[in-house]
Amino acid sequence: MALIILQQIVIMSLYMLCGYWLYKTGKITEEGSKSIANLLPWAVIPSTLINSFLIEYSGERMKLLMISFGMAALTLLIAAVLGFVFFRNSGIECFAATFSNAGFIGIPLVQASIGSEGVFYLSGILILFNLLQWTYGIWLLLRRRDGKSGNVPNPSLKSIILSPIVLSALAGILLFVTNTGAKLPPVFTSFIGGLVHLNAPLAMIVLGIYLARTKIGALFTTKRLYLVSTVRLLVIPLVTVLVFMLFPVSTPIRMTMLIAGAAPVGANVAVYSQLYDTDYGYACQTVTQSTLFSIVTMPVIIWIAERLF
Repeated sequence: MALIILQQIVIMSLYMLCGYWLYKTGKITEEGSKSIANLLPWAVIPSTLINSFLIEYSGERMKLLMISFGMAALTLLIAAVLGFVFFRNSGIECFAATFSNAGFIGIPLVQASIGSEGVFYLSGILILFNLLQWTYGIWLLLRRRDGKSGNVPNPSLKSIILSPIVLSALAGILLFVTNTGAKLPPVFTSFIGGLVHLNAPLAMIVLGIYLARTKIGALFTTKRLYLVSTVRLLVIPLVTVLVFMLFPVSTPIRMTMLIAGAAPVGANVAVYSQLYDTDYGYACQTVTQSTLFSIVTMPVIIWIAERLF
């Protein structure tokens, strides 16, 4: 599996370079990049989640889904605790360490290495990610804004539930438990499948644009960035591997959660930093540096886990 992850990361890195080139040469503008980015949470990722539930219902699969939710909660708990231990005085750094790029990067890697079964298990962590980012994550940013003001209201429970990723995951679960997902007409499943194939290219092109908008020199001269990347890419995944060894859970579920937990900093730290008037530039740097370093760290983490699991 480590080799599959490595191959997929190389492919995704090429997509990222494509995004970098398109932005640097003016083929994609800043406004255009925002429009492309909106396709992911509003169309592509929801379609990928729904697609993973278009299978026949069984009691065994329902049991595995519940187990995956439990392991997802454990994965997030480990990241949240370690993130707070290392970065309690920095909202951006704590957010960056806690929330990985489980959607943009996690889904394509899980799809490539484990298949739709893995995305099925991944739905739990994506739901929890959205719930916690809109609550705990924003609390982290607001408590350390250094007196800056903003007029963006705190998110309501309604806005969290109605977010496209949570809605699509809930819709997928409904299709699964009613056994409707396995009986949908081919036209619909082909439509969903077409959007699913856009996930990896679009996600990495967007990250390539983030990279193009970042001062490259700052990525390698800011000492705190190295600490954030180390905690996000090495400390949290390695502790997760050790904790997972205590639970007699199937390997596909453990590997799915580990891929999500070992992914680089999630792009939402930059999105929410801009929205809530914090250091947007530094937030972008945490995303881009960790994404670059993950090309090396993720295959290594997966290789270690394969031998320990």
